[in-house]
Amino acid sequence: MKIAVLGTGMVGQALAGRLAELGHEVTVGTRDVAATMARTEPDGIGNPPFPAWAATHPTVTLATFAEATANAELIVNATSGNVSIAALTAAGTDNLAGKVLLDMSNPLDYSGGFPPTLFVKDTDSLGEQIQAAFPDLKVVKALNTLTAALMVNPHHLADGGHSVFVAGNDADAKVTVTALLEAFGHTDVIDLGNITSARGTEMYLPLWLRLMGSLNTPFFNLKVVR
Repeated sequence: MKIAVLGTGMVGQALAGRLAELGHEVTVGTRDVAATMARTEPDGIGNPPFPAWAATHPTVTLATFAEATANAELIVNATSGNVSIAALTAAGTDNLAGKVLLDMSNPLDYSGGFPPTLFVKDTDSLGEQIQAAFPDLKVVKALNTLTAALMVNPHHLADGGHSVFVAGNDADAKVTVTALLEAFGHTDVIDLGNITSARGTEMYLPLWLRLMGSLNTPFFNLKVVR
């Protein structure tokens, strides 16, 4: 499958690398290709710059948001939540129409320092805002409740049988995303219903951040026991 991964950070790299490993044709989308490839400094948490990662993933290509999405069959939003709508706008509505978007963004607001607050919550969600902004896009919120390495390989943690969630308005789109999650190794994919359920998974992030601080690791996840 031809897949566009929007975002060149840790999450985008994890998703793009794993998807390429599974045999998909992957293009990473960025706002400015030249600026992205000119980076030499690690990111804010010490991860290598994108060019260093790209050198070890020669089958993954880099393009602008519009170029990456033009021929994609599925799109992954791995951008920071505060720029997600701008990135999708740059991709162009014609390049998004009718396609499935796996949205893993979170509405984190760092303007007041750490830990961040949420810039949308309770009666709305970033997933819903993306769906409203691009009504012809089939948005499925998933994988926003765990760290990047566990998103793409749950077996990094125990037996891999922990839980992940999908939420979206289009049933077939959720089937497509669920199949992708299962290919990653997830065995407990819970369908929460329509895109309004993104409110719940996004509002879990304040607890997730505090758990990370308390446990001193991002390698943990929920397991729904029933």
